[in-house]
Amino acid sequence: MEERSTELGLESSRILHAPRVANVVDAIINWCREYSLWPYAFGTACCAIEFMAVAASHYDISRFGAEVIRFSPRQADLLIVSGTISEKMAPILRKIYDQICEPKWVIAHGACACSGGIYDNYCTVQGIDTIIPVDVYVPGCPPTPEALLDGLIKIQKIIEGESIRDPKYRGA
Repeated sequence: MEERSTELGLESSRILHAPRVANVVDAIINWCREYSLWPYAFGTACCAIEFMAVAASHYDISRFGAEVIRFSPRQADLLIVSGTISEKMAPILRKIYDQICEPKWVIAHGACACSGGIYDNYCTVQGIDTIIPVDVYVPGCPPTPEALLDGLIKIQKIIEGESIRDPKYRGA
């Protein structure tokens, strides 16, 4: 009669090897983060209408795990800045960004958020990357809903490559 192992067919030394355990934990945590994004919509212009289309049934952002749109920065982890940002709004955007807990990601949605768009004047911020760090740029005036979904997929790819061993997750 064959003796059964309690190790589920795996060698315990291989499972308990620290880098591999950390890689498995990274993979599990990143999978959970990838498919449970909670976006905060900072919409100021026509690009926000395109964001609304993405949340509607035709494009359905919930297929990507981002249907829980929050309007409180303390409950969000993805900031989607859609539209023109004026110099008066810049400190408010920075405050909202600072209130989002780590880890956090940012999408600049539309030409105005990416580069100031057609507004090259004294009162328009020429790209939100002068205020906050941006992870993904979604260009277009207005950008299509498909482009925003592509930006969301790019954020998910960024999350997939992160590690809990990164010093930014330890408060360093």
